[in-house]
Amino acid sequence: MTDQRATANALMCALIKGVYGNLDAAAETINARWGRGSSSKGTLSKRMSGALGWTLDDVFALEDAACRFPVSRFMAQRLEGLGPQCTNGNLLEEAGSISREAGEAVSAVLAAAQSAEAGDRSQAIAELADVERAVRRARQLLEAQE
Repeated sequence: MTDQRATANALMCALIKGVYGNLDAAAETINARWGRGSSSKGTLSKRMSGALGWTLDDVFALEDAACRFPVSRFMAQRLEGLGPQCTNGNLLEEAGSISREAGEAVSAVLAAAQSAEAGDRSQAIAELADVERAVRRARQLLEAQE
């Protein structure tokens, strides 16, 4: 099993180096997002060295500003790997989830079809991915019952 904290740290380090170039720019991005001066070059240096862990506030601010989501994707992949024994789901809940996610996806796809904005297309893609995950969970539950 991989060291998940080390992986998340490596992803954040790559994001900062690749997008922001230096710790001052990354700290200013975090502070601008949350409207307070709680992040500094020194704090980010400690996080990058592994002496401190990354907060969700830091991850959200830096990923959102960069429009890149390496840590969020990493977290989502962890969930996809969980088997039915970890999800405690039942088929009725999963059927409801599929229905809800499919409805949201249809709405998002229709909005994207009528729009030229990339944000609408990316929202539709994200909604379709949610449908796929819901269907996959239901299938895992059914397969586990065999």
